[in-house]
Amino acid sequence: MDRFAETEGKRAHDPLYRPRRATTTGFPVGDEYVDIPGPVIVGAGPAGLAVAACLAVKGVKYALLERYDCIASLWRHRTYHRLKLHLPKRFCELPLMPFPESFPTYPTREQFLEYLEDYALAYNIHPMCRQNVVGAEHDGEFWIVRTKEVITAAIDDEEEAVLSSTTRVYRSRWLVVATGENAEPVLPEIDGIETFKGHVMHSSDYRNGEGYEGKKVLVVGCGNSGMEVSLDLSNHNVHTSMVVRDAVHVLPREIIGYSTFGLSAWLLRWLPIQVVDRIVLLLARLVLGDTSCLGIPRPSIGPMELKKVCGKTPVLDVGTIDKIKSGDIQVFPGIQCFHEHGVEFIDGRIVNFDAVILATGYKSNVPYWLKDKGFFSEKDGFPRKPNEWKGKNGLYAVGFSRRGLLGVSMDATKIADDIVQCWHDMGYGRQKSK
Repeated sequence: MDRFAETEGKRAHDPLYRPRRATTTGFPVGDEYVDIPGPVIVGAGPAGLAVAACLAVKGVKYALLERYDCIASLWRHRTYHRLKLHLPKRFCELPLMPFPESFPTYPTREQFLEYLEDYALAYNIHPMCRQNVVGAEHDGEFWIVRTKEVITAAIDDEEEAVLSSTTRVYRSRWLVVATGENAEPVLPEIDGIETFKGHVMHSSDYRNGEGYEGKKVLVVGCGNSGMEVSLDLSNHNVHTSMVVRDAVHVLPREIIGYSTFGLSAWLLRWLPIQVVDRIVLLLARLVLGDTSCLGIPRPSIGPMELKKVCGKTPVLDVGTIDKIKSGDIQVFPGIQCFHEHGVEFIDGRIVNFDAVILATGYKSNVPYWLKDKGFFSEKDGFPRKPNEWKGKNGLYAVGFSRRGLLGVSMDATKIADDIVQCWHDMGYGRQKSK
């Protein structure tokens, strides 16, 4: 990470970096004003890195803004230690660079971070870190992006002191939103949760089961995170329970030695989606059994069709179902309310717990800072049309297709190609050749 800090220190010598008063937008006047000849990319996760790399190989300049002090902050700071890629690595590669052959089929969290570090190094990607975007709007000709940089220093293990705060305003003809689907954790409002005397945390703050041994822990949510956190807790000898409120498709990660996702994608090349769903569900039942008997009912729509229609991803099981069958993990229905020392469920049962982990997912933060009511929905922060990657006035979205890293790679390539074409049409390529 030293190279990112070094880049921050060198910006004062960048010819594109010109302190200036900003007076042409509705934003408050900032301390510094920077003109960017290429696009501004917001977010240095896999999506932002992918777009940056595709632009770099075509010689297009860009500014990559990141609110934290590193790339892939979600993967680095808000994931549990046992996390692995849920799909085989060939479906998770970013454009232009495959995973090392030495990596396993399902790379670990550490290996994926290593891959991203090498990716940034290979394509000379240096984000402008600690640039929290607080507003962006189109002024009729340019995108005006305002950021706030807050420099802090640790006082002790729990407190930090604010040393300085700087506002910057960036101007560009293109804005690439790469903050993705998982920018902010979702914290549900549950009756009585504020009265609960035990520890409550979001799964983004969970790392491993150490410290919970012998305790009673309730995991709220049964998506991939909820299932894996429950499995990890159980493996650490924790009395683990899990809330399954809605119907969900749980599939084995592999079927007869093949990736379930890869097998489904192959079958979809030849068969209708409903037929593929019937085949996959039949095979899943042979491997996992009837999950409804375990308190995990399936939706009426098949997993692939549900993904296509609603964007809801099926859960890929890596051992949690066996733990439920053995009784090591208990399954409860939805929560009615919290009490001081426990939880009341909708079936009337009241059970005491020492801690509750909310595996309730994430949400987009785009509505909080982007002043655009056309392309992005103000309700959920996703493009209004499914799989849409291009809006008006040079606005783009990458990492919002609900197709994982494969979708990120596809959208990043299309966005970069589109910007490169505009870049050359405006004469930037010819200026460089001269």
